[in-house]
Amino acid sequence: MTLLARLDRLPLSRPHYKLLLIGGLGYTFDGMDSAVVAFLLPSAKAAWGLDNGQLGLIGSATPFGFLFGAIAAGLLGDRIGRKKVMMYALAFYAVFSVVAAFSPNYEVFLGARVLAGAGAGAESAIIAPFLSEFVPAKRRGWFVGALAGFFSFGFVMAALIGRFVVPTVPEGWRVAQLITALPIVMLLWWRRSLPESPRFLVANGRHAEAGKIVSKLERDVEKATGQALPAVAEAEAQPATETPKVNLLSALKFLWSPAMARRTAVIWTVWFVITFSYYGFFSWIPTLLVERGITVTKSFEFSIIIYLAQIPGYFSAAWLSERLDRKHTIALYLAGSAVSAFWLSQMDAPWSITLAGAVLSFFLNGTYAGVYSYTPEVFPTWIRASGTGLSSAFGRVGSILAPTIIGLSAASLGFAGVFGLTTAVLAAGVVCVVVFGLSTAGRSLEELTEHGAPVKTAKEMTK
Repeated sequence: MTLLARLDRLPLSRPHYKLLLIGGLGYTFDGMDSAVVAFLLPSAKAAWGLDNGQLGLIGSATPFGFLFGAIAAGLLGDRIGRKKVMMYALAFYAVFSVVAAFSPNYEVFLGARVLAGAGAGAESAIIAPFLSEFVPAKRRGWFVGALAGFFSFGFVMAALIGRFVVPTVPEGWRVAQLITALPIVMLLWWRRSLPESPRFLVANGRHAEAGKIVSKLERDVEKATGQALPAVAEAEAQPATETPKVNLLSALKFLWSPAMARRTAVIWTVWFVITFSYYGFFSWIPTLLVERGITVTKSFEFSIIIYLAQIPGYFSAAWLSERLDRKHTIALYLAGSAVSAFWLSQMDAPWSITLAGAVLSFFLNGTYAGVYSYTPEVFPTWIRASGTGLSSAFGRVGSILAPTIIGLSAASLGFAGVFGLTTAVLAAGVVCVVVFGLSTAGRSLEELTEHGAPVKTAKEMTK
């Protein structure tokens, strides 16, 4: 009877849903932080007399910070533990959100936004691999997809703050950033409620600690369900132990080794495609609406409609990922995104643009639900956080490039050209995941990644 087989046979119940809520709230504030920046730019421009170049740097500050935060979180998560990184990242993000709110000048504001983005990126990169390690294989796709769905609540909240706080409250753009710093109060709850990942502990030889956590989770599940626990199945593989210490060089060497290169290439490509398309779309849609003759206020209202479409997008994909497999769900929603982007390229009227944009938002965010579920599943336990963090970081390169590339495309190709380009990028992602992607639904994390000889494989691949 192994610890991880005991963990995997537990039915989803109140203890798991508590973890879902804790991690989901983190994603809510991460989403709110990344989205609210678009609504702060006009106020920052007025406050400090900024030009468009300076505004562009502010717009890129959060994704730039995300990139480095995601890399750091992955590497640290595999060295010091998932829980510690998740909590420190939250505190780091909240502190610099407060600094940004009270910034006396543009330079301090820009630096604080980069550092707040690093904290948010670190938290965003660690939550999915951390909590996926608690969830039984048959429900992991739904759980992590639903977890990612909390991002949508953050985007809707950011749109509401941008519409009702920023323009109506004195110094509303500063108040908005204080609101995004509220998760600092969650630290007190998280410190008491969150256990460390048993898989991380087992992989690091800390079996006694892992045993206590699994035993407590078993008691909590039994109490919540009021039923005896299912029998323990024989584990097909165990996580690697005596693994190399993870650093950036060893992580990259392993991820691009012959045994892992295909998985890594698929995951990195999908992350780049979806993040490029997502940030390109959401950073430009208010401007494109204004160019179609509607007011800035109305464009914010239409943006709220488009943001609301994220919610069913995430949760429908979370539901489908258990039935179609993760790779097929990702391909379906990427294809839907490509069709929607082409549809959007043909629209002229504000309401038709909004409708097409809402459908595109639905499919883009559904893709994210699949990607967040899929990514932790393809990397071994000892390097799962690093693999997820580096994949997310590569995607952030797309978020940094997208506003500039799409801005240049808009000037030369026009509205149709912008979303024609997006269609082509998304179509490439569909082909990649369908042809080369790995099927993961219903398989344990160890079955997917350890291959029965984990210690030897892990060491040999990093020599």
